[in-house]
Amino acid sequence: MTASSGIKFFSTPPHACSYLDDRKAITLFADPQAPMNSTLYGQLSLYGFRRSGNYIYRPQCQDCQACIPVRIPVDAFEPNRQQRKTRMRNADVEITSVNANFVQEHYDLYAKYIHIRHADGDMFPPSIAQYVSFLFSDWCNTRLVEFRHDGKLLAVAVCDFLRNGLSAVYTFYDPEEEKRSLGTLAVLWQIGEAIRLGLPYVYLGYWVQESPKMAYKTRFQPLEAFMYQRWQELPPDA
Repeated sequence: MTASSGIKFFSTPPHACSYLDDRKAITLFADPQAPMNSTLYGQLSLYGFRRSGNYIYRPQCQDCQACIPVRIPVDAFEPNRQQRKTRMRNADVEITSVNANFVQEHYDLYAKYIHIRHADGDMFPPSIAQYVSFLFSDWCNTRLVEFRHDGKLLAVAVCDFLRNGLSAVYTFYDPEEEKRSLGTLAVLWQIGEAIRLGLPYVYLGYWVQESPKMAYKTRFQPLEAFMYQRWQELPPDA
């Protein structure tokens, strides 16, 4: 497959699905040898592509359409009661956006998060090499958003800044601070930052209806989904 940009795309052989245990997945990758930048990645995000490290990909399964790209149109977003409470609960949290560089403190929190929350996932066991290759890239405009209380690092949100919005790459947090709903707080910050910058969307990656871990994404309303080759509003009860 070749896009209008001239970039070629390659599909993988079937492999174990990261989201549904009983499925096999096929992934479509942009040619890793082709020049890539934030502008081109932003254009590809309009068609449901995501970034993992330097690689741009999208699920391309023949018999399954469970992975649906979703995004929040930030100007229409209305926080629900629980999200408003999350904001108030975290009024004492200091939020700072920093350059996307390796910081040992960040990695230590990431490793703790993976060990406690995702020991059954494909990111376990964590390593510095895996952390760097997963979250950082050589060409993307990426920021690390720190959430701190009294100097203690509570969470880090990895966020790509694109011309058409912010892309939420990954958020990890201290599992001992679960009552703060730091994942929700990170998305709320990204919505506010997109509004401040005049950007229309926050891209949340893929939503899988059958995966309980993905349920939080539908709590941000309205939510748009890329289905049947176009973006359309996803019903709140989907």
